[in-house]
Amino acid sequence: MHFLVIKNDSICFEKYWEDYGQQSLSNSFSMAKSIVALLIGKAIDEGKIKSLDQPVADFIPEFKEGEKSKITIRNLMMMSSGLDWNEGYSSLTSQVTEAYYGTQLYKQVASLGVAEAPGKFWEYKSCDTELLAIIVTNATGKSLAEYASEKLWKPLGAEHSAQWSLDHKDGIEKAYCCFYSNARDFARFGKLVLQHGRWNNEQIIDSAFITLCTTPNNLPDKEDNKPVQHYGYQWWLSNISNHPVYYMRGILGQYVIVIFDMQMIIVRLGHKRSNNPDGKPNDYKFYAEQVIKMYE
Repeated sequence: MHFLVIKNDSICFEKYWEDYGQQSLSNSFSMAKSIVALLIGKAIDEGKIKSLDQPVADFIPEFKEGEKSKITIRNLMMMSSGLDWNEGYSSLTSQVTEAYYGTQLYKQVASLGVAEAPGKFWEYKSCDTELLAIIVTNATGKSLAEYASEKLWKPLGAEHSAQWSLDHKDGIEKAYCCFYSNARDFARFGKLVLQHGRWNNEQIIDSAFITLCTTPNNLPDKEDNKPVQHYGYQWWLSNISNHPVYYMRGILGQYVIVIFDMQMIIVRLGHKRSNNPDGKPNDYKFYAEQVIKMYE
């Protein structure tokens, strides 16, 4: 496990367990979704994508017909594609399980049917992020990893090489998960958001796009029909001890937590997380609360 606290650009606390160290690579799991969002923003900055309201069909031909033709990049960013997808991690036969262990990821997500109108509900689906990654690749002519290296990893001054799992040899990236890096380099994504997309006096990602990613999308939640306040555009949101918090999240307790008004970044990488009785994670709140108490 890794735990890192950065405040005002200085490391305040850093500890590693179980033979891990500063250079150890750890799986991001779904924190990767937030990285894909930043790459969409960069592709828009460069004019490779016209806007968030551009149809997915402009980049993925399988979306040109029927109800799928109505789905936009914004729908994918907001987790509101309406595609027929089962995010059941505990099921051996769910689509997300097939995505993790299968070898034909493009075919799987491109051939999905439509369950409901796009933009109607927020419903967390890894397929939406995978489709965003395919759009980045088709818009830029580069693999997702190549584009991430050129537009984020190198400009952010990452100290170590990262890795991104593919569905098969020479295949496509598992964009909804499986970006491997270390705590310090993961923290750079937090710092980029903390600085409104700027890095060393260079605007890496448009500040308005960063604001969009970290603003509640307010769509009705598919579960309870209440406006979503905990999710923006592929970034998670919260308010902890009266501090606005933005964070990247992975299923086994991987977090990059940004506490904007304290100029603080927390990175926690592990292999287990604690959940509320409803199955939703609550450990990120505990980590943030304890760190806030120490440094307020």
